[in-house]
Amino acid sequence: MRDGLDWRTARPGLAGLLGPPLAWFLLFFAVPIAVVWAYSFGTNVGVAGIEISGTFANYARALEPLYLRILAKSLAFAALATLICLLVGFPVALAISFAAPRLKAVLLVGIMLPFWTNLLIRTYALIALLRDEGLINQGLLWAFGWAGFEPLPMMNSNFAVMVGLVYVHLPFTVLPLYAALDRLDRSLLEASLDLGAGHLRTIWYVVLPLASAGIASAVLLTFIPVLGSYLAPDLLGGPDSQMIANVIERQFKRANDWPFGAALAFLLMYVTFIGIALQSAHRRRIDAE
Repeated sequence: MRDGLDWRTARPGLAGLLGPPLAWFLLFFAVPIAVVWAYSFGTNVGVAGIEISGTFANYARALEPLYLRILAKSLAFAALATLICLLVGFPVALAISFAAPRLKAVLLVGIMLPFWTNLLIRTYALIALLRDEGLINQGLLWAFGWAGFEPLPMMNSNFAVMVGLVYVHLPFTVLPLYAALDRLDRSLLEASLDLGAGHLRTIWYVVLPLASAGIASAVLLTFIPVLGSYLAPDLLGGPDSQMIANVIERQFKRANDWPFGAALAFLLMYVTFIGIALQSAHRRRIDAE
């Protein structure tokens, strides 16, 4: 350490700083996660008992075709929602990064404003928009009622679920994209434009490669929450719109099969770990270049 101090002499102070947050992490995160992980190797005993028997039967059941299809559909939903968020969020983040300082602050507050409202309230607001008697259909009926317009069936469908997923998770894409784009060296963009490249070619050949690490972070930060989302499919979707998180929720609440629910939850967590590992490998490759 500087000023002749050795880190060994600072152990008491370091322990005092790290002790409370580390104890909080262990008590309220690591221990509960470890308990749920242990449940995934257990079996139900009696009405409310769980015996940790070390069985892999729950994971074998989780790998049955029925649950693999639900997991695959969840992955497809998450990938599509992430792609839409990326296509919508990138121009928004680019516009914010080039905005004037005062306008930039206003736009960032607008992006973060949904976080100040409860997720359940935001989802019910979408129901008020998408239902047959909702604001969208009422507006279309007012505009095209003379042509025999019939309300569009948007609720209880995959379309409604996708709208809910994109609406809820779009800020998770915009904010890391903005953080990456705001750090770009503007002189490189000016050089590209001065050398004859148009705006689209500059974005494709200069901005995207330089912001690739931020794009990877945005994809990861969006994909993981979407994959674990259960409120939008539950309230906006129909019987064919259920995702893997809805199945996990039913195992813990309705079916009271905690071992199987824990196995499904950790199967989802293993998929998440794979995504994090791929993002880390991409980041190391970018740093090495």
